[in-house]
Amino acid sequence: MGKWLGLSALIVAADQLAKYAAVHGLAAGTPVEVTSFFNLALVYNAGAAFSILSHAAGWQRWLFIAVALIASAWIVWLLRKYPHERLFALALSLVLAGAIGNVIDRILVGAVIDFLDFHALGYHWPAFNVADSAITCGAALLIWDALRPREKS
Repeated sequence: MGKWLGLSALIVAADQLAKYAAVHGLAAGTPVEVTSFFNLALVYNAGAAFSILSHAAGWQRWLFIAVALIASAWIVWLLRKYPHERLFALALSLVLAGAIGNVIDRILVGAVIDFLDFHALGYHWPAFNVADSAITCGAALLIWDALRPREKS
């Protein structure tokens, strides 16, 4: 289980370093064009994915922290129970890292720090961060793991 938690810790560190660089290198509301389809744009998201509940009165911060901490505890339990299920454990480690990375933001800043902004033809995907990417990749791997054929024992 230690290597999976270590992987999560490395991703949390990368996430927090990237957010630190974004906060100290970007001005909120002033995107920096990197390519014709990608900007760096500092955004503070008080809501969940796609800014759901971002305009609520502030109670959502504590709800999202509680949900993420409960999910993280469950993930650690699953990692302890299934450490040799490599794909499953990798997926869980990614989701755990993303959850913890965003919880740190919610606790310290009151919102999640997003800065990766992809766009095409005038449409923008909501800004996201390294933690969000880890959650998305982990969720995709969980689906792949659930759907892949198993060897019969």
